[in-house]
Amino acid sequence: MNVGGPGGEDRLLTCVFSLALGLGVVYLLHTQLPDGLRIILVGSDAGDDFPLTIHAAEWLAFFFGLGELTVRFRTAGNELAELEKGYLPKDERVALQAGRDMQEYYQRARDSETANTRFLPRLIQRIIRQYQGSRSIDQAHSLLNSSMDLFMHEIDLRYSMLRYTAWVIPSLGFIGTVYGIAEALRKAATLDTTKMGGNLLSALTRDLGIAFDTTMLALGLSMVLVFLMHVIQGREERALNGIAQYCTDNLIVRIYKE
Repeated sequence: MNVGGPGGEDRLLTCVFSLALGLGVVYLLHTQLPDGLRIILVGSDAGDDFPLTIHAAEWLAFFFGLGELTVRFRTAGNELAELEKGYLPKDERVALQAGRDMQEYYQRARDSETANTRFLPRLIQRIIRQYQGSRSIDQAHSLLNSSMDLFMHEIDLRYSMLRYTAWVIPSLGFIGTVYGIAEALRKAATLDTTKMGGNLLSALTRDLGIAFDTTMLALGLSMVLVFLMHVIQGREERALNGIAQYCTDNLIVRIYKE
């Protein structure tokens, strides 16, 4: 996770808080749930192995993903808020001329506190610089389209850690299942069947049940995380589309070429 870029400190704090919240939820599940549900959701029976269970690791990865999604949700809201800052005139009767008018709106975007971090002020600066240098509306519109492609790719890159987290959770579940099966087989090899009697099958099936619970929990958590990821990424992309429409309606089509 890159904590050195824009919003890095906020991202780090959100990560720490989400992991702390995950630990709290795991502890509550361990202490408050009845035995059956506790074994399924936390993986601890007598409590000797708590919190060092695969289940706990899955919950922590899940809450880490929720923290990342919280950052992405706030970012989408901040991008939408840029549309209300009045960088460009919305009056349909206003035409923009090269020179003083363009410089005024360029300076307004450049002086913004978010001039180098948010999509809208960055895009306005690019388009105006392009038009001031070329005096070509077609080139300005072409720059808008190419910038949208770059911004869309930038959004996609921001979800790389989330995609990895969504992959790690079911992977942890499969690891827990394989490890549980191996432990059950090792236990079966060392047990004295003459003394265990009918309890042998019961003990092994119970251990195997706990092992398969890790995969069931992991698949459930990853389903929730992937669904939320798609919803929030869609919100960011809709915000970007709104920015493109804003620049098209209030900048590109209003340029008056003398």
